[in-house]
Amino acid sequence: MIEMSSSAVDLAPPEAIAHYEPVIGLEVHVQLSTVTKIFCGCPTSFGAPPNTNVCPVCLGLPGALPVLNREAVELAIRASLALNCRIRAKSRFARKNYFYPDLPKGYQISQYDEPLAENGYVDIALDGGAKRIGITRVHMEDDAGKSIHEGFSDSARYSYVDLNRSGTPLIEIVSEPDMRSSDEAYAYLTEIKQVLQFIDVSTCDMEKGHLRCDANVSVRLKGADKFGTKAEVKNLNSFRFLKMALDYEIARQVAVIESGGRIAQETRQYNSDTGETTGMRSKEHAHDYRYFPEPDLVPLRISDKWLADVKANMPELPALKRERFVEKYGLREYDAQVLTASRAISDYFERAAAASGDARTAANWVIGGLAGALKAENRDITESPVSSEKLGELIALIAKGELSGKLAKQVFETMWTTGDSAPAIMEREGLRQISDTGALEKIVDDVLAANPKQVEQYRGGKTAVMGFLVGQIMKASRGQASPSAVNEILKRKLA
Repeated sequence: MIEMSSSAVDLAPPEAIAHYEPVIGLEVHVQLSTVTKIFCGCPTSFGAPPNTNVCPVCLGLPGALPVLNREAVELAIRASLALNCRIRAKSRFARKNYFYPDLPKGYQISQYDEPLAENGYVDIALDGGAKRIGITRVHMEDDAGKSIHEGFSDSARYSYVDLNRSGTPLIEIVSEPDMRSSDEAYAYLTEIKQVLQFIDVSTCDMEKGHLRCDANVSVRLKGADKFGTKAEVKNLNSFRFLKMALDYEIARQVAVIESGGRIAQETRQYNSDTGETTGMRSKEHAHDYRYFPEPDLVPLRISDKWLADVKANMPELPALKRERFVEKYGLREYDAQVLTASRAISDYFERAAAASGDARTAANWVIGGLAGALKAENRDITESPVSSEKLGELIALIAKGELSGKLAKQVFETMWTTGDSAPAIMEREGLRQISDTGALEKIVDDVLAANPKQVEQYRGGKTAVMGFLVGQIMKASRGQASPSAVNEILKRKLA
């Protein structure tokens, strides 16, 4: 057998790929939302001038001793519980030895054979079905610094090292090789991100490097029991790139096998400009890192009381919140899914529902009018100029019959631009629904008198003109007439 790289073969066509089954596992690296680093008091704030958020500990200077950040441990426990993992009463930190220019200690403090948590799972929804993806382990570690490269010619190429990120607290979530397509991997990563954001473990901001992913992927003939040789694709920093890299790598590996070649166990990188993965180095094994227990840190022990305290303060998880929204508010599954896309959205909806007394209408407004206005200005719901309480107040006015749907949209637009409440806008602009029968009858009579042709058409059996007449009445009333009252009066008079 000979080894073949992606440059030696074309990608496999879909008909060839259809005979194979991908086997995918993900290693997700998540930066914890602590104020200070994992083993020292340096801030974790993003965007500081290079090499300013550093000290002897995170610079790895001789004689500096690490001290474990209790908040980082609690966030790691919270994440592990949310991922249905078993928390170990005793875990241990280890030194993982390797050289990077931005790793000043020459080793990473991580966890190896005694991780914080094990044996969890995540349920994903895909194509109307559900699948459980196993989680092997969740362990804690510190991050390396960041290398910055500039210049494109050999005579003007520079590399810089920024160690501000060195020592920031991470958890690594290692899945079982349970995913069988790039779509499943995408859904799994989406669920991981949503859960961790919901419980305030991490912002998961991929642009800032708070969520990064390595993918292990192999292929085997459908029906085969034995896994193929895997390749690891490193540092995928977007959901789209994850899916594209996996699809490319699956097609590459199938092409190699179909051509009589052998897959090399290696670490690869994804080039978003070319859409290809390329080899970086042969895949490391655990013994290559020369793991040994970290001598400067005692074992981490999680008492029953500490674990119970963390559990007691756990926020509601998105899956449970979706179930509650369907059962308590009578929402559709789809609406519940949209409203739990983030904790901020779900909190906004519940406040609006409480203020309005009408959860279904509140859901429609949050998913519809509010979401559209936010999208048009590229705003997050936390930046909405219309508070949840004011939106609830608007919805309550519709329910009371003081605003028609059309008027409500007009009032909402003014609320969005001014920040004023619905009652204040209605009072100032005279936008109140007309429900008085006497006033409405006069408007209806005027419209009927002005449109004798349409009246005769209706009485002659052409009932479709009713819509035209209603439109004329709403126009005459500047949209303030009660639609239900108008229809009732109009049908009576036309009969």
